[in-house]
Amino acid sequence: MELFTPDFGLIFWMFVAFGILFIVLWRFAWPMILKSVDSRAELIDKGVEYAQAAKAQLDNARQEAEDYLNDARRQQADILREADKMKTQIIEEARSAAQVEAQKVMESAKLQIQQQQKEAQQQFRNQVSEFAIQIAGKIVHNQMKDDEAQNKLVDSLLDDIESKN
Repeated sequence: MELFTPDFGLIFWMFVAFGILFIVLWRFAWPMILKSVDSRAELIDKGVEYAQAAKAQLDNARQEAEDYLNDARRQQADILREADKMKTQIIEEARSAAQVEAQKVMESAKLQIQQQQKEAQQQFRNQVSEFAIQIAGKIVHNQMKDDEAQNKLVDSLLDDIESKN
C-alpha cells in the first residue's frame, strides 16, 4: 500500500522539485514559448493581412480590368458610330457631287443642243436665203431682159429710199 499512499517526505520533495521546475520554466522557457507563440500569431496576422490585401488588390485589378473593358467597348461603339456617320456623310457627299456633276453635264448638253439648233437654224436660213436669192435672181433675170423694166425697177427702188429718208 505504500505505492498508493506516498510518504510526506516524498510529497515534499516532489513539491519542491515541481516548484523549482516551475520557477525555471516560468523564468526561462515561458517567455521563449510566449515569444514564439506571439511571433507565430504575428506571422499569421501578417499573412492574413497580406491575403486580405492581395484579395483587395485582385478585386481592384478585376474592377479596373472590367472598367477598361467597358471603356474599350464604349470607345469601340463610339468609333463604329463615328465610322457609320462618316460613311453616310461620304455617301451623301458623293451623291450630291454626282448630282451636281450630272446637272452640269445636263446643262452642258442642253447648251450644246441649243447651239446645234441655232447653227442648224442659221444653216437653214442661209440655205433658204441662197435659194431665195437664186430664185429671185432667175425671176429678175427673166423680167429684166428689156431695158424699160430695168429702168422701172431702179426708179421704184430710188423712190422707196427717198420715202424712207
